[in-house]
Amino acid sequence: MIETTDDRAFPPALAEVARVEFEYEEDGGVDFEPYDAFDSAEETTDWLRNWTGNHELDGAAYRVFGQDGTGGLAALWLARPGLPLAEQPVVFLGSEGERGVVAGNLSDFLWVLADGVGPLEIVEFGQYEGRPNAALAELAERHATTPRRTADEIVTEAQAQFPTFSEDIDALCR
Repeated sequence: MIETTDDRAFPPALAEVARVEFEYEEDGGVDFEPYDAFDSAEETTDWLRNWTGNHELDGAAYRVFGQDGTGGLAALWLARPGLPLAEQPVVFLGSEGERGVVAGNLSDFLWVLADGVGPLEIVEFGQYEGRPNAALAELAERHATTPRRTADEIVTEAQAQFPTFSEDIDALCR
C-alpha cells in the first residue's frame, strides 16, 4: 500500500484552470468541468468504493479535481510517494468504467489542456488533437515546469510510465 498524506491544498495552477470556461460542442471542444477545490476525502472514498464495488478501499491515493458531463472524474493519482501533488500523474476514471493515465504530472496536464484536449477525450476516444486554447496556453506558460510538447507526446510518455494502471484498477474491482 502506498503511503499518502492528506494534503488537499489546491495547487494554484488548478485554481486558475477552474476559472476557465470549457466549451464543448458536438464537433469539438473539451468536455471538462474543473472544480475549485479537491473533493473531500470522504467524497473520494465513497466514489471509489462505488466505482469499484470494493467497500474496503479508501480514496487516499486520489485527489479529484474535475469531471466530464457524464460524471467521469479527473484526479491526481498519488503514485509517487514523497513527491508533491504537482508531480503526481493525472488520471481519468469514466462513468462507464473507462480509465487511463492522461499526463505524468500537473505541468504536462496544463499543456494537454492548452492543446485543446481533455481527460475524457484522451481516455474514451484516444483523441490527442483538439482546438488549441490561447488562454490555457498562457496559463500553462505561467505555471508549467515542463517544456511544451504535444498532447500526443505527453500522453504517450505518461502511459509508458504507468503501463499497468488499468490492470491495477481492475484488481481493485469486485
